[in-house]
Amino acid sequence: MRPHPPLLDTLYRTHARRVQATLIRLLGDFELAEEAVQDAFAAAVQQWPVDGMPDNPRAWLIRTGYHCGVTQIRQRSTAQRRAHLLLPADEIPDLEPDTIQDDALRLLFTCCHPSLSMEARVALTLREMCGLTTEQVASALLMKAATVAQRIVRAKRKIRHANIPYEVPSQDELPARLPAVLQVIYLVFNEGYSRSTGSQVVDISLTQEAMRLGEELASLLPEGEVFGLLALMRLSDARRDARQDSTGELVTLEHQDRGLWHQADIRSGIAWLEQALAMTPTGYYTLQASIAAVHSQASHPGQTDWRRIVRLYDALCLRHPSPVLALNRAVAIAMKESPAAGLQLLSELEQHPQMNRYYLFHAAQADLLRRQGRHEDARLAYQQALALVNQAPEKRFLLKQLAGLEGAQ
Repeated sequence: MRPHPPLLDTLYRTHARRVQATLIRLLGDFELAEEAVQDAFAAAVQQWPVDGMPDNPRAWLIRTGYHCGVTQIRQRSTAQRRAHLLLPADEIPDLEPDTIQDDALRLLFTCCHPSLSMEARVALTLREMCGLTTEQVASALLMKAATVAQRIVRAKRKIRHANIPYEVPSQDELPARLPAVLQVIYLVFNEGYSRSTGSQVVDISLTQEAMRLGEELASLLPEGEVFGLLALMRLSDARRDARQDSTGELVTLEHQDRGLWHQADIRSGIAWLEQALAMTPTGYYTLQASIAAVHSQASHPGQTDWRRIVRLYDALCLRHPSPVLALNRAVAIAMKESPAAGLQLLSELEQHPQMNRYYLFHAAQADLLRRQGRHEDARLAYQQALALVNQAPEKRFLLKQLAGLEGAQ
């Protein structure tokens, strides 16, 4: 078969990240592996249209990339120190399908190693696992490209100098290491699902990359919390088209047009959740996904089973106590019982320093005060939220709520 350029583009999207993951293992160097991948595909563009596509394109690309990497090393001053690590290209070990499959998992755990800062883990994962350019990572994280480039270079240098192992943790280590990987994927998703700044609520490119990464992790490591995270992302992403109206204004969950929710994504999320619930113990992401599932199964707000949501938040707060979860639980109790019940719980959180800096705390407080008819107190709370929010649609929403209070005076 003589592939045409569009097919080569498809093969690049399909194989490049996995080829690079294996070449990092074989060559022991991120930058060298990246160059080797580019050289391998450049060779494919030249040779495959003439000689035909090989039966195993990925293995061909790995062998060719390894050969290019060996050539580079032997031309550099590091040859003396590294030559003993190299084998001829036709003697590359560990090219069995299972080994190559595990290389993607090795790379993910390396990018998310706990010795790296969380900022470095996210940037490195987007660059190496998602295949984004440095400029794309910078755009996604709303940072300067030079800053992201420095962060990625420092992370790779630390991996090399600290001899961070390029491996999947052992079964004994996995319970301690997996949460960091899941946290990075969820941070990538959240930055896309609810941008921290800017004019848009959703960045679909980021949410799609996070879900793709989650599905890849699930195929390599079928663990309950991996399934739970995938369920949570799918169920949340199903609401993407309803979260802003045609003019770009924010629409809260209560007022969203549920006809815009993507039912295929909801079914996919429920399927992942069922797999997660079949495994014990039930973890953080699975419980969060269970809450998202309750919302997704209500055809209108009045059908929402707030009693079940409160029970799920009770379990979350017991197992994973945090002020943000306590805030969400307070809002759920307000919906189940009364605004007064929610405000009582919020008053207990008011002295927490994290809540004072969290605009959603003040926004939730303002909404419950509004529902109680305490318009002056609500106005002050909305103003506190406005002073802390960075996202343009959120600002406009809060200003609209404030204007509504003026009309209610």
